[in-house]
Amino acid sequence: MSYRHLSIIERSKLEVLHRQGRSSRAIAKELSRHPSTICRELDRVTSSHPYQAEQAQNAYEERRKTSVSPGNWSDALAASLEEKLEATWSPEQITERFRIEGRCPISTFFPVY
Repeated sequence: MSYRHLSIIERSKLEVLHRQGRSSRAIAKELSRHPSTICRELDRVTSSHPYQAEQAQNAYEERRKTSVSPGNWSDALAASLEEKLEATWSPEQITERFRIEGRCPISTFFPVY
């Protein structure tokens, strides 16, 4: 089963239904979502203030920015990769070197090709 993040539209509906005093289960049924998804969303955002869809969406987007894997390719990493390939390093050697240096957590050498 794949997980889908709540959209701003779903968060807006959640806000309205929550303000109407609807239960998490009723909101989940209305949005065709699992009740735990709604409970987690409300718990995540409503610690000291009422749920606000726009603030929840902004918080979600900020969390996504900081959750990017450190394995993203950069120009420097690509240049280093090319340099090692030209020096006849094998993909396995490059992968292991990058892993040791903590530069890129490549789990397999196939992306090197």
